[in-house]
Amino acid sequence: YHLVRFVGIAFLVLYARGVIPGAFAVTAGWGDIAVAVLALPVAFLCLPVDSRAKWWGLLAWNVFGLADILMVLGNGMRLGLADLSEMAWITVFPWTLLPTFIVPLVIVTHVLIFVRLWRMRGEARRDPGPVA
Repeated sequence: YHLVRFVGIAFLVLYARGVIPGAFAVTAGWGDIAVAVLALPVAFLCLPVDSRAKWWGLLAWNVFGLADILMVLGNGMRLGLADLSEMAWITVFPWTLLPTFIVPLVIVTHVLIFVRLWRMRGEARRDPGPVA
């Protein structure tokens, strides 16, 4: 699902065309692209989570991804509150899908990954594994 964050490319293109503000597009664009680019390698290298290294790899990507989306959300809100016309583009379809559907789902998936990782951590403590 996090490949949807390649929308960052569109942010950079729209900024280059003068449609959206650089204060939003540059940080949101590059951050989202980075999370999307890392999503596939993390999925291939860290799933299934059957080692500490994989657990930490998934956790690191998830922290980065959640921090990025929260920063994007905060920055967009800050810009919109300062000057509503700066973020008017996001009130037009298909961009309205971002704050109403895509961003909430991205945040929920990050939270669910944290919950699953937390549970795996607890399971590992209870199950010491086979006795050699």
